[in-house]
Amino acid sequence: MSERLNTVIVGGGQAGLAISYYLKQEQRDHVVLERSTQAANTWRNHRWDSFTLVTPKWQMRLPGAEYDGDDPDGFMPRDGIVAYLERYAEGNHLPVRYGVNVSSIEPRPGNRGWIIRTDQGAFEADNVVVATGLFQQPRVPAAAAGLTAAVAQLTSDQYRSPEALAPGAVLVVGSGQSGAQIAEELYQSGRRVFLSVGTAGRAPRRYRGRDTTWWLYKFWMDQTVDSLPSPKARFAANPAVTGKDGGHALNLHQFYRDGVVLLGHLQDAREGRLILKPDLHESLEKVDRFEADLLKGIDEAIAARGIDAPEETVPVLRDGYAAPQILDLDVKTAGIGTVIWATGYTFDFGLVKVPVTDEFGYPVQRRGVTAYKGLYFLGLPWLHTAKSGLFAGVGEDAAYLAEQIAAAPGERLTAAPARTGVAG
Repeated sequence: MSERLNTVIVGGGQAGLAISYYLKQEQRDHVVLERSTQAANTWRNHRWDSFTLVTPKWQMRLPGAEYDGDDPDGFMPRDGIVAYLERYAEGNHLPVRYGVNVSSIEPRPGNRGWIIRTDQGAFEADNVVVATGLFQQPRVPAAAAGLTAAVAQLTSDQYRSPEALAPGAVLVVGSGQSGAQIAEELYQSGRRVFLSVGTAGRAPRRYRGRDTTWWLYKFWMDQTVDSLPSPKARFAANPAVTGKDGGHALNLHQFYRDGVVLLGHLQDAREGRLILKPDLHESLEKVDRFEADLLKGIDEAIAARGIDAPEETVPVLRDGYAAPQILDLDVKTAGIGTVIWATGYTFDFGLVKVPVTDEFGYPVQRRGVTAYKGLYFLGLPWLHTAKSGLFAGVGEDAAYLAEQIAAAPGERLTAAPARTGVAG
């Protein structure tokens, strides 16, 4: 027999916990279904040992647990994040059930509510909130199949520390936040590092007297999704910075100064050789331009608002442009023993058995509310604003959805909206 509830939340990360907090306040009977056996699974088991958030602690803003410590500008390490989420779930007595794997979410017969099927039985609910996130499975390019068995391969979410890797040099593919942080840790540990560079931007850690994320939060984090130039812009990479050792910038030109071998995009791998695109300098130009445009935007916003902030000029490095364009690299000759794929994540909402996604596979919704009565999404980047997927903003979207659920429990399902454009 199915268990009957008002609301089922699928996913027990920060998004699922945030809306559970509000539903408990509304005295709505609900449950959070989490497939892992412990809280904070992503942070606990899919981040490297020295990982820290790149946003300062003051941005830890889950409802009822806003940071109020004495180090607001510090950066929370992995174990601190795990402890924060554990305390949140336990201290608020949230109804989380661990070790429950959801296989499908489908309409009930007669289109009245939802059936949530799991490996531990089925649930029936008027409402279901999908809070599984967008970063579900690491993406590994097809070129991986062309590497020999002599080269160890792992993704950025499998990487733990330099000591845990096989001997030899390391190729890191991808220079976004994860790839750049991992590459820096590896070369600082004494490893020889090859870095296949992408076009993710960078930002200085601090600018004009503030952490750069403070300016981003003040000027742009409330920007709504309907202001984006295209639906594809929802997936743009965040600029690379790090919170490690008190926080600092990550600059590819500095990496080159420090001995990292910079490469263009990896095009293919076959017979022990890497085939690379001749686009290294083009990628560096895009990264440099991102920082320049960002700082110009901050300067203009400060001036427009009459904010008193000290003038600052960020040093301009160009060392990376001296790097040769390597188009063909023999893995054995280069001594590469490990490849780390820091090439992003894929996502799939196929467990929801109604047509609710757009051409990119992203849910069609407006601030998490779909055209299907009682079906909601939460915790995705650009669900509503630039901070929707972050600790700093997920609580606001959670409060909004909890209000929708409390005001109008699902009664009937309606047709999905057209699968084009961006819903705000």
